[in-house]
Amino acid sequence: MIVRFGYVAMSTVVEKASPSRTMTYKTFSGLLDREAAIRRLEALGAENLHNTLRLLRHNAASDIKVYRFSSKLIPLATHSALADWNPYAALREPFAQIGDFVRKHEMRVSFHPDHFTVFSTPRPEVLQSSIRDLGYHISMLDAMGLDGRSKNNIHVGGAYGDKRSAAERFISHISDLPESYRKRLTLENDDKTFNARETLEICEVLGLPMVLDIHHQWVNNEGELPSELWPRILKTWSGPLAQADSSENDPLPPKIHASSPKSASDPRDHADHVIAAPLLEFLRSIAGITERMDVMLEAKLKDGALFALMEDLARYQGDGVRILDQASVEIMP
Repeated sequence: MIVRFGYVAMSTVVEKASPSRTMTYKTFSGLLDREAAIRRLEALGAENLHNTLRLLRHNAASDIKVYRFSSKLIPLATHSALADWNPYAALREPFAQIGDFVRKHEMRVSFHPDHFTVFSTPRPEVLQSSIRDLGYHISMLDAMGLDGRSKNNIHVGGAYGDKRSAAERFISHISDLPESYRKRLTLENDDKTFNARETLEICEVLGLPMVLDIHHQWVNNEGELPSELWPRILKTWSGPLAQADSSENDPLPPKIHASSPKSASDPRDHADHVIAAPLLEFLRSIAGITERMDVMLEAKLKDGALFALMEDLARYQGDGVRILDQASVEIMP
């Protein structure tokens, strides 16, 4: 099984390359010249996109093919008071440069809309806000010229005192979205509410691919091992929504999230690094039925944790692990 590792948004290796510089609405509204204030927002967006391209160049030089964009590329893009603002015209060129680079280097990129994007909500205004936020992420991918292989990963959301009803609402709300939205979605199990088995069942109903978070599964499960669910999770990656815009000769690989608990007293929070042994145990357990796998590392040290993990995995060479490059390995079953 070929495994590629990626990281989330920020680099701890490349200096002064934040892709998430922002402005509060209080600061924006305090500026007397609204047009000048919007130009400042666009300048911040251009800087975030420039730094994103710097990080992608760093990734290419480091063989990193899997990367999650920051959701904060355009400050205040979803604020209701700026609904009449279209930032994409002003930022057309930097968005296009990112998309060109991603395609040239055959990278897998994604977004993870934040916890305010909740499709299990019973409140219409929260649902509309969630649709707007998801649309913002899709608009950024469209501005980059990226197709359905680039996904937005979300959680099912809150249970609101009745998990079955929340799941039914989620399924109904997602089903009502246009296919252009649904083909860009993946669902992830969370660490407190919808566990891996429950999330998988929803994915199977909706025909959406599931991103298994093995850390979340370790702290929120029904007694099963993650490998026991894997054959069904793997099947969710073969559907038409999962493989939208993929070719038969180059299908989109399944994807998981990996991190390590911060401590025994704080098992849900993420540690600075990813401990190799538990991750490797899981990868070995599924290698016999999985050809390729992408792993998004959610460690606090970002790409620094990725490079440290690769050093740790190098110690297993000759024991069912072969290092392929700076950010990928082959795992023998």
